[in-house]
Amino acid sequence: VWTPSLYHTQAATMSKITRDTYTECVEAVLKASAEKKRKFTETVELQIGLKNYDPQKDKRFSGTVKLPHVPRPKLKVCVLGDAFHIDQANAIGVPSMSAEDLKKLNKNKKLVKKLAKSYNSFMASDALIKQIPRLLGPGLNKAGKFPSLLTHTDNMEAKILDVKSTIKFQMKKVLCLGVAIGHVEMNKDDLVDNIHMAVNFLVSLLKKNWQNVRSLNLKSTMGKPVRLY
Repeated sequence: VWTPSLYHTQAATMSKITRDTYTECVEAVLKASAEKKRKFTETVELQIGLKNYDPQKDKRFSGTVKLPHVPRPKLKVCVLGDAFHIDQANAIGVPSMSAEDLKKLNKNKKLVKKLAKSYNSFMASDALIKQIPRLLGPGLNKAGKFPSLLTHTDNMEAKILDVKSTIKFQMKKVLCLGVAIGHVEMNKDDLVDNIHMAVNFLVSLLKKNWQNVRSLNLKSTMGKPVRLY
């Protein structure tokens, strides 16, 4: 997971977008959302359009970055644990499954797919993580949800908070991608911090940095896109 180094901090100061522009954009999204209040908390998404990229020939980038403020507090995490981690998960109210529970799925593709769909992310005890392919087959991996490692010295709550704070940029076959960077109940400055870091990290992943960015838009789940760049 990327954290800002001096180089990236310097690169950030050379950013093409000023903090004022970020703030104006966030204010516009929040204002529109407040005017048309929904019955659920809308997610705020950063939508990216790329240029001068050939997804067939160019190396597809992928990278994760931990944002300063939790963008998805309702993200559902499931712990695939040994007895120690199952007890811990129960104590803090986190869903968990043991090796025995996983065996009951009997490598049934439909059941494994259903499990993958039920949660946004998984964590597994070190004793269990090596057994996942044997117990479940390639289902979780195919869904892009292979568990992250959980050791007995880890603080489970802190680790889950890390998962909820981390976003992933992954180039696929098309020149556009979107990533959740917050929600409309967040403080305006926190949203600006998150977007600022997400944009700078994305640009650092691109082959020609800003020359590969066609457009950046910010939008809430039900709102209209607001142009950032």
